[in-house]
Amino acid sequence: MNSRLILAAASGSLALFGLTACGGSDSAGEVPAKGSVIGTSDSRLGTIVVDGKGMTAYVFDNDSPGSDTSACTGECLKVWPAIISSSDRPQVDGVTGKVGTITGTDGAKQVTLDGRPLYTFHDDSEPGDTGGQGAEGGTWWVVSPAGKKITAAPGTGGGGGY
Repeated sequence: MNSRLILAAASGSLALFGLTACGGSDSAGEVPAKGSVIGTSDSRLGTIVVDGKGMTAYVFDNDSPGSDTSACTGECLKVWPAIISSSDRPQVDGVTGKVGTITGTDGAKQVTLDGRPLYTFHDDSEPGDTGGQGAEGGTWWVVSPAGKKITAAPGTGGGGGY
């Protein structure tokens, strides 16, 4: 009888250990503070900028910083939706670069970081996904909270800058 009790206790302990080992959360896919248009999240590429839903933000090499225009128009915006704001001064969480807006091609206020328009990638299905990193011949990049594009390959850790 004692051996059954010991076996049951051991099985319960192993089950509990298994649950706690699997229940840990990777911090990737964090959602910014409520009401923030953009914020930060930890990812395989280091700390990155995300939109208010936790989706990864990207910059486009064809955009000229400070030009007040987006080079991504028409069909491009279907694949790379602009991050938009209802305010000229979007609320941010953890972003250290200069945040602003431009008038997007559809008339909405597109969020900028250090003068570069921000986008999400339509193939990223969950917060923390970085499927657009280096896409289209290396013209789309995840962006750091300081506004620098991250050029590291996914899974290689923190990224470089310009």
